[in-house]
Amino acid sequence: MKQRIRVVGIIKNEEGVLIFKRSRGRSESPVFWELPTGKIKFGEQPEEAMARSLTEYTGLTANDLRLKDVITFLATEDSSQLSNLYIIYELGIEGDIKPTPRERYTAYKFVKDFANSNVHLNETSMSVIEIEEEKTAPGRISSRDTANSVTINVDGASRGNPGPAGIGYCIHDDKGQIIEKNGEFIGFATSRVAEYCAMRKGVERAIELGYKTCRFISDSLMVVNQLNGVFHIKNQDITPIYKDIQEKLQQFEAVSFTHVPRSKNAIADSEANAAVDKILRK
Repeated sequence: MKQRIRVVGIIKNEEGVLIFKRSRGRSESPVFWELPTGKIKFGEQPEEAMARSLTEYTGLTANDLRLKDVITFLATEDSSQLSNLYIIYELGIEGDIKPTPRERYTAYKFVKDFANSNVHLNETSMSVIEIEEEKTAPGRISSRDTANSVTINVDGASRGNPGPAGIGYCIHDDKGQIIEKNGEFIGFATSRVAEYCAMRKGVERAIELGYKTCRFISDSLMVVNQLNGVFHIKNQDITPIYKDIQEKLQQFEAVSFTHVPRSKNAIADSEANAAVDKILRK
């Protein structure tokens, strides 16, 4: 299955949400509007791609760029399904917002009420707006339902892949304060098994602490996409762990799985590696 990864920016002021009109390209192409969107070039971090795309296509410069959400969903393209991962940023623009559309855009406008507007949004922007307005369509996965609940970051580490492996987790309350963090050595394992064992540990610890709504964070795109139903499980070594996690999730009222860059998962990563180091030093 193909996957499309994009960065998407949300810019708001008292007039509404800023969207841009795409150039038609071929004359027969339909006219549609979108939130400022860009691709990630090789070697770029997502936030770098967002800042670059914003300036290249709109002439604007963001003085504040905050990760807001990561969404995944399936869409049909031609005759096959395409998995989509969109990294959403909230962008702050200093002073008056006066874009100068260029290259891919020909016009802009602010919209307050998309439900009652005549704007034709593309699939990407429609998905983001639906989630912003908490009107997620069937088959789409959002972390908004758990945005104000406990967050559990998890990570797995394997030296040698396979090799000595460890798992780590860090639990934050709804205000971002650390409640608990820990790591554990799990023996000899591959990196994908370590990532799944870390997620299972996070789920188990949430159950032990009595949490009913949780947002699980991982820097493993494979784990997040598989638990969100975007990718199918093909490896027999992780199938039992996957099934165990799915059974345990029945004890929650609401859960979500979100992918972040490794730099945003530093504490869980540190706990996992510390658990391995502790054993190797003996």
